[in-house]
Amino acid sequence: MIEETVTTLPVPSQETREGFSRIERSIAAHDETMARLEAMNAVEIGGSASADAPLAFPFTVAAWNLERCLFPEESAGHLRATGASLVLLSEMDNGMARTGQRHTTAEVAAALGMQYVYGVEFIELGLGSDTEREFCKDDVNEKGFHGNALMASVPLSRRFLVRLWGERLWFMDGGDQPRVGERLAIGGLVETEAGPFVAVSTHLESATTAAYRERQVKELIDAVDAAFPGLPVLIGGDLNTGNHIGGDFEAEGLFPMSAARGFARHGGPIDQMTTRPSLITRWPKRAMKLDWFLARGLEVGESRIVPSLDASGRPLSDHDLITCVVDGFE
Repeated sequence: MIEETVTTLPVPSQETREGFSRIERSIAAHDETMARLEAMNAVEIGGSASADAPLAFPFTVAAWNLERCLFPEESAGHLRATGASLVLLSEMDNGMARTGQRHTTAEVAAALGMQYVYGVEFIELGLGSDTEREFCKDDVNEKGFHGNALMASVPLSRRFLVRLWGERLWFMDGGDQPRVGERLAIGGLVETEAGPFVAVSTHLESATTAAYRERQVKELIDAVDAAFPGLPVLIGGDLNTGNHIGGDFEAEGLFPMSAARGFARHGGPIDQMTTRPSLITRWPKRAMKLDWFLARGLEVGESRIVPSLDASGRPLSDHDLITCVVDGFE
C-alpha cells in the first residue's frame, strides 16, 4: 500500500520514457524500472472540498470509466447532475496528446468543487489507438499519465494506492497501446455523521481471465482489511466482468468470493449493460456489464445506470456511469 502523497506527480523525462521501449520484457525488469519512478510510487492530492462537515445520510456515489476523459467540462456537468458527493473515476488522462495534454482529473474536480486523489495506472509510451490518434494535435505526450481517481465534496484522509496483482500484460505485449505500469486501486477515508468508511476506486484488468480478476479483488480486500480493520468499505469502478469470457459477468469468481467476505454487489438493473459505442470505441463487439459497486457495512439503497450522453446525444465515454445511494451504516 502506497501512502506517500504529493501535490504534483513528478514527470519522467522524455528521454527516460523513450528508454522504456528498450527494457527487457520481463516482470523483474519492469518492476525494477517502476521502483525508480516517483510518479508510480505516490498519490497526488489536489482540488478543494466544498464542505468541511462529515457527509450526512443519505448521499449518492457515482462511478464512471471516462475512457480517457475527452470532455472534462461536459463530464463534470454529467456528474453534477447525479448529485453525487463521492465520485470514483477510471481511465483519466494527464498530459496525453489525445486529450489536449490536460490534467482531466484536476479539471473535473475543480468544476465539481471536490478534493481529489489521483494515481498513475500506466505511463503510456505511444499516442494510443488509431481512433485516439485522430484527437491528437501533438505528436508527443507531455506526461503520458493514465490513471484512476477518487474525489469527494468533503476532505479525504489516509489516502492510499494499491497496485493490483498482475502479469504486466500491457508492458509485455501492449499492441498499439504499449505501457509501463499495472492496474491499481486508489482510496481514502470518508467521514460521515456515523463515522468513517473506506472508499476505493478501482479498475480491474480487461485483457485476461475471470480467475485473474478474482485474485485482484481478493488481494485488494486483503490490503484494505489489513490497513482499515473493521471499517465499512465501498469499492467501485470498472471491474471488467465478462471480458474474455464471452461477456458472461455471472461467470466471474470475484462475486462469490467477495460475497463470502461480506460484500454485496450493486450495479443497477441486472439485465442492463453498462457499455456503449463511443467516439473512441466505435464498433464494440458486444454490450457488456462491466461496472459495479461492492459494499460491506453500508446500507445501500437504489443503484442506477445513467447513460453517458451529453445534451446533444454525443457519448462522453464507452461506459455509462453508475450511481448508488448510501443510506447509512449497517
